[in-house]
Amino acid sequence: MIRRSRRWAPAAAAVAAALVLTACGAGGRPDGGSGDGAAPSVGITETSVKVGGHFPLTGVAAPGYSEIPTGTKAYFDFVNAAGGVNGRKIDYVYRDDAYNPTQTSQVVNELVLQDQVFAILSGLGTPTHSAVLDYLNSEGVPDLFVSSGSLLWDQPDKNPQTFGWQPDYEIEGKIVGQYVAQNFPNAKVGLFLQDDDFGRDGELGARRYLDKQIVAAERYTPGNTDVAPQIAALQASGADLVIGFNVPSYTALSQLQSLRLNYKPQWIYSNVGSDPGLVGSLLARFSEGAVTDSAMLDGVITTEYLPGVDAPQDPWTQLFQRVWDQYGGDGDLTNYRIYGMSQAYTFVQALQAAGADPTRESIVAAIERSGAQFQGPWMAPFRFSDDRHAGISGVEVTRIKGGATESLTPVLVTDNGDGPITESTQQETAPPANGIPTVPASG
Repeated sequence: MIRRSRRWAPAAAAVAAALVLTACGAGGRPDGGSGDGAAPSVGITETSVKVGGHFPLTGVAAPGYSEIPTGTKAYFDFVNAAGGVNGRKIDYVYRDDAYNPTQTSQVVNELVLQDQVFAILSGLGTPTHSAVLDYLNSEGVPDLFVSSGSLLWDQPDKNPQTFGWQPDYEIEGKIVGQYVAQNFPNAKVGLFLQDDDFGRDGELGARRYLDKQIVAAERYTPGNTDVAPQIAALQASGADLVIGFNVPSYTALSQLQSLRLNYKPQWIYSNVGSDPGLVGSLLARFSEGAVTDSAMLDGVITTEYLPGVDAPQDPWTQLFQRVWDQYGGDGDLTNYRIYGMSQAYTFVQALQAAGADPTRESIVAAIERSGAQFQGPWMAPFRFSDDRHAGISGVEVTRIKGGATESLTPVLVTDNGDGPITESTQQETAPPANGIPTVPASG
């Protein structure tokens, strides 16, 4: 059946050439007060709460990912127009780090020391974010809902301020691996992997179900746009099904190289690399117009966990379209803007749960206490608790067809390691009539 598209997630790895798209990081400073009647918490006044973010607004990673904060800001403006959260407007400040870890450190210092932000929200990218992870946590700044599926964000003993958000790459790999084992039991499986934690975590998950079926694992170095050796090696191995844990530019590159070699395996790409609109534009660019759209992706298998613009009937997409029409800037609603709005929706719930006089400590405690009950456009529950800071717990497996998707499985959930894969019992929910969440129940 055709189902609403819940597509894409920022990747955890950098590509240093003009083709790359992935996700970045953030930093902090000490809390300025306890909110107990003494000095207010840093970034909090009686009428506002200031949060910061950093994104590649320019440079090699800007296409697509620069749209995320515009979606976040539009949703915050929507909430502010309705009075904010407990009478406080959300002041959202985001800066350009050009996907350069050194520049990220500079930007984060400005956000924390000059802008005096209460928290960092949606730091984008594993290489950049990991560079400031220790700083954020040593200074006690909430590091909320990182835009990356790395396992680094779920280390509450070491990094108590940091929380993931999207499904991590290991659980996505597990769900894809089980699907292949059940539906392609005789396939010779090849892996096309980004040579960093993105590819390694995805491979870790997939091998739990496919280790005996895997005949080749080829890795590319971010920034090296010649993937001819990897695709040729996959073809030579006899792999008739290839799973890619790669960013969108390398989806396009792998498809074009396969076309040149007349290599036609069943392709499966992680959620990160499979946005049809973006990949279609990259195919056109890289082929210099020889390929004009995303039709090459028809039949590709992928995963989803958020609604997408290709399903305008979805009530969440309708809400986000209304928000964008009222408060967005130039351009159309995109899946990247939906991702940013979805994170903003999560932050509003967290701020509500932190109480009428939130502090840095109380918002972290509130997410641990209530985050597993947060409801929104995501398809599976968060895994937040006092000893887990892991994000969304599952995905559904889908097939791209005509620029939309059709479901191949129910929503499947799991956890890291040996955790079983089961069908999600979470009920789909429609957005509130006013488009703003209510205070979640405590877990």
